[in-house]
This record gives sequence, C-alpha cells and structure tokens, in this order.
Amino acid sequence: MSFNGLAQYASYLGDRGDLTRVRCRVSPLLEITEIADRLVKNGGRALFFEDTGTAFPLLINAFASDSRMAGAMGRSSLDDAGEEILSLIESVSEARSLSGKLSKLPQMMQLLRLAPVRKRGRGECQEVVMTDPDLDTLPVLKCWPHDAGRFITLPLVHTRHPATGKTNLGMYRMQVMGKDVTGMHWHRHKTGARHFEAWKKRGERMPVTVTLGGDPVYTYAATAPLPEDMSEYLLAAFLRRRRITLVRCLTNDLWVPADSDIVIEGYVDPAEPPVTEGPFGDHTGFYSLADLYPRFHVTCITHRRNAVYPATVVGVPPMEDAWMGKATEKIFFAPIKLAIAPEIRELHMPVAGVAHNLVIVSIEKRYPGQGLKVLSALFGAGQMMLSKYIIVVSSNVSVTDYPAVAEALFGNVRFDTDLLLTRGPLDVLDHSSDRFSMGGKMGIDATVKLPEERTGEYHSLPLFPLTDEDITSDIITGMRTMAGHSLPLAVLAIRKPPQGLDMRHFATSLPSSLTTAGTVIVAVDEGADADDPGMVTWLVTGNSDPTRDLYRLDSGALFIDATSKTNSLPAFPREWPNVVCSDRETIDLVDRRWSEYGIGEFVTSPSLRLLPLVRPGKASVESVSNTSL
Repeated sequence: MSFNGLAQYASYLGDRGDLTRVRCRVSPLLEITEIADRLVKNGGRALFFEDTGTAFPLLINAFASDSRMAGAMGRSSLDDAGEEILSLIESVSEARSLSGKLSKLPQMMQLLRLAPVRKRGRGECQEVVMTDPDLDTLPVLKCWPHDAGRFITLPLVHTRHPATGKTNLGMYRMQVMGKDVTGMHWHRHKTGARHFEAWKKRGERMPVTVTLGGDPVYTYAATAPLPEDMSEYLLAAFLRRRRITLVRCLTNDLWVPADSDIVIEGYVDPAEPPVTEGPFGDHTGFYSLADLYPRFHVTCITHRRNAVYPATVVGVPPMEDAWMGKATEKIFFAPIKLAIAPEIRELHMPVAGVAHNLVIVSIEKRYPGQGLKVLSALFGAGQMMLSKYIIVVSSNVSVTDYPAVAEALFGNVRFDTDLLLTRGPLDVLDHSSDRFSMGGKMGIDATVKLPEERTGEYHSLPLFPLTDEDITSDIITGMRTMAGHSLPLAVLAIRKPPQGLDMRHFATSLPSSLTTAGTVIVAVDEGADADDPGMVTWLVTGNSDPTRDLYRLDSGALFIDATSKTNSLPAFPREWPNVVCSDRETIDLVDRRWSEYGIGEFVTSPSLRLLPLVRPGKASVESVSNTSL
C-alpha cells in the first residue's frame, strides 16, 4: 500500500479514527508544539491543523504509534517488514554454492525491479511554481522558547556526490534565516556533509533539493541507518512494495519523488563562510547550542495543489521520533545480527536513552568473554559507534523488561571485571563530553557468568543496604532508594553551592550506609523526579561521560554523577545546555484554549514536570555564582 501525498495519508488516519482535525487558527510559533507534546506523551492521535495562518495545513504526530508507523510504510505491522528482510538476507547468506546463489536470483531481481524510475515532464509536486520563493508562506514551527528561530523539522534533503554521482536522502533540520535562506545542519558523521566536502574541494556550488511530505514512507527512509551507497528510495519501495517515480527539479539537476507535497530547490555555496545556526531544542531533551553550518539558498519552491506541510517536534522523550526508532530496531535488526554479532537475539534502544545513549542487547552465550566481545563489536559498528552505554544480558532476559534487565545488572555485574570503559566518537549533539563529538563510553556485561569468568566469589547482592534516613546536608536535598525492590540503588538530589562542587570528593564523603559494596549511587540535580526511572535513565545517559563521571569507591560502591556540570569542579570546558520545555506563557495559553481545539479531554502539560530542572539562563545554563540565586 502506498499514499499519493500527505492529504491521502491524513484521510487514511482519519478513517481509522487515528487523527483529529483542529479547525480553529493555531499559531506555528510555540502553540502547536505545546499541543503536540501533550498528545504524543499521552498516546494521543495525529493532529491536522487546518488553519495555520498560511495557505497550508499542517500534519504532526503522524508517526507517534506503532500502528501509525506501520501504516506509513503501507504495512499491517512492523514485524512483517523485519521478517521479510531477515528472510531475504538469510536465504542469500546461507547459499554456499554457485548454484545455491543462482537460485536466489529471482528474489534479488525482484528487489532490483523496485529501483526508482525517472519520469519525463512534471509531477504532482510541481503543479504550483513559486519563482520568487518565500519560505514565510510555509507554517514553519518555532518549537521551543529558546530556539534561535523557526525550523523545518522534517526536511528530506537530497544531495549528490560530484564525482561518483551517488545520491543521498538525509534529514537535517533547517533554520529559516530569511525568505530564501536557511541553515543546513548536517553533522560531520552524515553523508550530506561528506558530499559537501567533495563539492568544496572542486570549488563548485552544491545542488541541494529539499522535499516535504509525499508518501510518508519517504520520511522514515531518510532517517534509516543505511549503507552510504544504498538508495533510501530502494528501501522505501521495498517497504511499500511499489517503486518510486522521480521527476527532475526545475532549477537544479536533482530528482525527487513526483508525489511530494512541497519541493524547495536550491544550492549551498562552499565558498561562502558558514552561518551561525541554533540553538534548537533537540531530541536529546536539551538544547543543541549555536554552531557554524553551511547556508542553503532557495532558488525555487513548488508544491502540489492540495499540499500538506509535515512537521515534528523533538525534546524530552518520549516524542514522535521514538516510534521511528522502534521501527528501525525491527527493520534493521537482521543486518546488525548477521553482519556484526550472530549471537545477538534481541536489540533495543530505550526511549529514555534517546537512541544513541543507551542500547540493550541479549545474546546466546556459549563461551567466556562473549559478552565483552559483543560490546567491543557494537562500539565499532556503523552508527552504533555513536552509542554511549551498551548493556548485554543473557538470552533468557527480555531486553524490553526493564526490571529483569536491572536484576541481571545488579546480580551478574562485578564493577571490577564486567565494565568495559573506552573512548570514541559520540553524536555531535552529546553535551556531556569534555570534547565535541568524542568522549567516554561504557559497556556493561550483565550476562550470567561462566566458571572461567569468575575470579573469586561474587559480591553478595545487598538486599537492603540503604535506608531512607534523613541526611543533614546543604547539598543533598532528597534521597530515593530501591531497597524495597531488593535493588541496591540510591538516587540523590543535589543542589550545588555557588562556589562549585567537586563531585569526586563529594562521592568519597558519603556516609557508609550508602556505599556498601555493589551499591550504585546516582546524583541528579534538584528538581528531578527521582521516582521516575525513565527520567533518571534519561539524565544518567545524557548528562554523564562514563570515563569522567563514574567513580568506583573504595567500599566497592559505584557513584554516577548525572548532574548538570555547571558549577562542577574542576570547571567543565564547554557550555552546558538547558532542559527543553515550554514556558509558562505558552502553557497557560494552551490551557485557556484547550476547549477550542476540539481534541478531547484536557491533558496537563508535560513541561510542568520539567520546569524545576530548568536552570537560570536561556538555551545554555548560566553559572549559579553569576545569578541572584
């Protein structure tokens, strides 16, 4: 099943009772974000805003459920796509002889017949042509209060390598900086950035075209972790079981899907100095701060007559991108398993880990050291290289059963032998490392240990080593323990003094009742909800660098500093970003207007839980010593 544009997909969702149409005027500046955030975090429907103050309606939360993700791919479920890919890969890899491989040719030829086809003339996406392009005609969102401006959040960016002619479809946010100028936020690890460097070496302008909408499977394909030279449109055709028709752009030599909703053509000139882009409230739940990126010049905008503007909002998880991540787990599990570590049985990226900060895998363990072997393999594999924390458990543990994973971690891990600390590349959005896009990583071997892996007796699991005793301290403002759940874990809420705090010294001065062998103590900022495992996991994996912020105490306990590094000693060398959430004014506006939207029972703003974590400053946190607090 395929969809000819977003209007058709919206109708499909509406027929299934999975979409609400908002008919009153709603502003793209902060208001739509606050509404969408409330619904996506509470299992709400997709939203179709009919009156955005522009000529274009806006669709958001279109992927924020398993059924919507499957529907966007033209599937009844995501499992069948993963199983189809697994079957194809296994059938080819298991064919050892030449005759065996030849017998698989019909399957491979069927895949090749899904390659995109180029059409002469114009497509639906070029029914209306704006020769004097103006991005202000689009309902581009300003998502969060400290964003630098309005951002196109679901752009499908088409680029081509100047020498090889290989094309790429990526997704890189675009800050609108004028009626025909945006930033182009492609990271150094992305194919678009590599194409840019190739054009720069040639001293030539780089053609770039951005499409919005079309069949929703294109949006997913642009985010998929494909090998660099594999066409994203081949994946899209495979998923929807129908090849893609491309048409040539009007002002550059790139080809785009004929059924796109909106096409923004242009170029990036490598001879121009980069432009300051950001801040932006990002999918990590923190602002990505201002940096230098190329400038994209718009030469033409075309669109179909019934065009719909697609948008998404990212921020503190869970957000819409979480369901895209779940789809990737299912669809790309087979290639990861077969190419990297065949012993892997399950792979999962918890929502709280914002994809790259936390990965849990289970393995069929057969020999000593196998858990560490898998950890080493994953830290060097494709986009998995950006992972920060990876936990490996035995195959009897479900990777989505978090209590079972925690039990395996505390029951099977010795801090002196089962933690693999290393350094390597990190996502450029990671804010916790001392150096940009590089920092510490930790692998945790929580598999059941074989006799050869034991060096002496395991520590006995301390069932109730902690108490909820009051701690008289100006620094520790609260404590939660998991002693009642037989887990040796304590979460401390910390208020750092204006003169700063040496967290290593603080950790070694904790009372002995907290630091028995095998215990894990986590420090978070005052204002965090220590009773919410998801929030604690998000803060631990986002705010810590394992090689700097994890301390093994002499007592045998492990201390994790998951606090903001503002006012930490020694001083953190980079700016520290603020937490992403709505401001009071926007929250109150949506509260007042809720009944006008016609979207059902009132939903409280998720930002109310986050406001206590927001520190003085704007997108970046000011030092407490420089404020009146």
